[in-house]
Amino acid sequence: MKLEGKVALITGSAQGIGRAIALRLAREGADIVVDDRADDSRAESTLAEVQALGRRGCVVSGDLGTVADDRRVVADAVAKMGRLDILVNNGGVEKNASFLEVTEQDYELVLNVNLRGAFFTSQAFAQHLQQTRRPGRIINISSVHEELPFPHFSPYCASKGGLKMLMRNLAIELAPLGITVNNVAPGAIATPINRPAWETPEALESLLKLIPYKRVGQAIDIGKAAVWLASDDSDYVNGQTLFVDGGMTLFPEFADGG
Repeated sequence: MKLEGKVALITGSAQGIGRAIALRLAREGADIVVDDRADDSRAESTLAEVQALGRRGCVVSGDLGTVADDRRVVADAVAKMGRLDILVNNGGVEKNASFLEVTEQDYELVLNVNLRGAFFTSQAFAQHLQQTRRPGRIINISSVHEELPFPHFSPYCASKGGLKMLMRNLAIELAPLGITVNNVAPGAIATPINRPAWETPEALESLLKLIPYKRVGQAIDIGKAAVWLASDDSDYVNGQTLFVDGGMTLFPEFADGG
């Protein structure tokens, strides 16, 4: 198994893409820290599946938009598991509103969770690795919208564009410590958050026009990419975005809303 003996913290892993990443990493031998805003039944369900695969695990919780919680999540994970080797910054939110109608509250929510959360969770993780003199992996779950505009989701696009540059800067700063930093950028992935985009034949037909590969992605597609970036197979990959989108970023029409 590629990740035998490693411990991974995946933020926002109670459901959706985060859950798929947690389970895929567990299948490859990693012990898993499940993180969600609250330690609820969904987080416990993910943990139970991790343990059913024969891996150790625990649940930690906190508000990723709060710096104190970002640091505490990492500290709690280390206290419960003994150490961390892999961080997957997956937790995120989005708000649908035209630019002229975006509220300050929604802007702050999206930027705080998606960008500030990844920043300070990564900082606490890197400090842990520096103190223990060990290498590690940081993997950010970004979006095709770190590259493609997405009308009515300006704060979300700003957060993902910021995550792209944060990743590139950290890749340079942390490389001397043996820490690689990369992004995975999903395209259209079938999760509960975007169900209206694919749950009806009409919506699915419209969406597939934007995807050269002609299928909607599944959460496991992102899990497979995360395993590769977390493993020694990608040891010389640093400061890159891996687009997992069926070719969506090759369609400039998407910038016009399809």
